[in-house]
Amino acid sequence: MSIHNPLKTGDRAGFMSSYLEALALVERLHRLLLDVIKDEFERIGVLDINAVQALLLFNIGDNEVTAGELKSRGYYQGSNVSYNLKKLVEMGYMHHHRCEVDRRSVRVRLTSKGRHIRDVVAALFARHADGLQAKGVLGPDGVTEISNSLRRVERYWADQIRYIY
Repeated sequence: MSIHNPLKTGDRAGFMSSYLEALALVERLHRLLLDVIKDEFERIGVLDINAVQALLLFNIGDNEVTAGELKSRGYYQGSNVSYNLKKLVEMGYMHHHRCEVDRRSVRVRLTSKGRHIRDVVAALFARHADGLQAKGVLGPDGVTEISNSLRRVERYWADQIRYIY
């Protein structure tokens, strides 16, 4: 008994090839994003923070969160969140304090130094958004379509983790 496959063999191979290309592109884009952020900080002479840490500060923004919330809210995808939080606190980019309800948990928020980094990243992203539109690389409809497609893939993968095993 075979599993029903709605795609013909040729269509399936073409889809698979395109899917693998899309996966590689997402990975390359993330690495390139980190390189772009790193270059911006080198350009302005901020050398004590890395791109992952800068992106983490940007994603936290004005929120106060725990390390666990960083991952659950999608602010941080790496495996070494505790290390980066510790370094950011030591360098003065973040405040931390014990949660009053759960004393094992630590809450973090940006200092003025951390907010400055967040603002640098926000300005970089704003310049890129303006440039993408001005040069006709990507418009509002295109970016919405990409975001919607990526959200559907994210939901599909999350469902695979939750329901398949």
